[in-house]
Parts: sequence; C-alpha cells; structure tokens
Amino acid sequence: MLDEVVISRAILQRFYEKLSENLEADVAIVGGGPAGLVAGYYLSKSRKKVVMFERKLSIGGGMWGGGMLFNEIVVQQDALPILDELQIRYREFQPNYYTADSVEAVSTLTSKASKAGLIVFNCMSAEDVLMRKDRVTGLVLNWSAVEIAGLHVDPLSMRARYVIDATGHATEVVHVVRKKVPGRLLTESGEIEGEKSMWSDRAEALTLENTREVFSGLYVAGMAANATFGGPRMGPIFGGMLRSGKKAASLILEKLDTQAGEGS
Repeated sequence: MLDEVVISRAILQRFYEKLSENLEADVAIVGGGPAGLVAGYYLSKSRKKVVMFERKLSIGGGMWGGGMLFNEIVVQQDALPILDELQIRYREFQPNYYTADSVEAVSTLTSKASKAGLIVFNCMSAEDVLMRKDRVTGLVLNWSAVEIAGLHVDPLSMRARYVIDATGHATEVVHVVRKKVPGRLLTESGEIEGEKSMWSDRAEALTLENTREVFSGLYVAGMAANATFGGPRMGPIFGGMLRSGKKAASLILEKLDTQAGEGS
C-alpha cells in the first residue's frame, strides 16, 4: 500500500539532504544552458564538487529549440570531440557544418553531467552574490517563483570557491557584481560591454576568447562571455558554447589544482 504522507516525507527529506549537502561547493554554476552543462560535466568529471542553479523548470537553455523552433543544431568541426566524448550523434551537412538533434543533445548532455556528479537545482535564481574582500565567494538564492511573483521573501545563501555566470544574453551574475563594484570588471571599460549584432563566424571565435575571469572568483561562459566583453551573438550554432564550457572548466581546474598544491 502506498501512503501519500510517506511520499511527501520522502521528497522533503531527500531534497533537504541534497540542498544542505551542497551549500558549500568548489564551483557554483548559474544557468543550465549548453555552456554551463559542459562546464559542469568536465568539472564534475574531475571530482570537483559542482552545483548548478537554473531559474527555469527545465535546463538546456536555447539549445532545445534549435533555430526558430526547428529542433536541429549546428556545430563546427572544432566542437566534434566534445560531441564524441558525450556520445551525441551528428551528421555532416557540408565541410565544417554538422547537425545534431537538439533534444538528443540536451538530454544526453544533461544525463552525462548528472552522472559525472553535477548537482542541479532548478527553479532557483541567484538574486545576489556573496563577496568578501572584493572577491565573489558564493551566491544568494531564492525560488524563481518568489522572484516572478514579486514576493518579499528573504533568500538563502551558498558558498563556492568559484562561480560561473552561464546565464546567456542576460549576464545576470555579472550585472549584480557590476552594481556592487561599478567600473571594476576585468573588461576594457570596467563595465559590461554589451552584446553586438549577430556575426556567427566572429562570435564563435570570441566566445572562446572571452571565456575567462571577469571579477575575482567569477568566470563567464557561453553567450554571457560575449555579452560581457562586447562580442556579437552567434545564432543557432553551438560549437562555441560547448567549447566555452570546457574552457571555463579547464581554467578553474587549473586554479583549484594550483591551490591544492600550495596547500599540501
């Protein structure tokens, strides 16, 4: 016999355990699009404690819809090793243009990242950051529904050694930091440069170049990197997003490993 109260208790207890155990992490990722998921996969695969916060009910960002709701995505040659590692199928359209089913791509990437150890909390928004001595040290969290409803409900906090803003065009975490310390981002102007018009070829290169630390403890990946550093948008091609996530993970892993070596 199934008891509804036992079902409720199981959900409450397991979720409480999961949230409580992940209020401190090596890396917190805000935004569950392709760049964030890839970063989460590689960081978790390297046995780091990684937590992702996605404001929507589902993760995957803009990848689900492909281009204008045609659920196929395009990736270029340079990104194929990531698809191969994740076992996402693709077909050549013409040289340097490969297509993949967007639903398979998102669901496979999500599964691989989760199985590698990435912990995902959906329907949670990062409304603020923790800062200590001019360094981002964590996130201030609330339910997305609270934010949408405009309710006055105090948030909770979590601590992380590094934070990745993978919120896409919105650059949500970078905007919060910019308000706290105007003029001190690690961009040319010290401010958010803003995203430029679509230019796929240039954007794909700059997505990788712009994936870096924008303030002490805070990295940007994916479209958030281009929007922060003034690169153009790229449209429905996703190779740069995937490679950006991998680069963000590599940069942070290098920092974490260096710190571990210094502490030993």
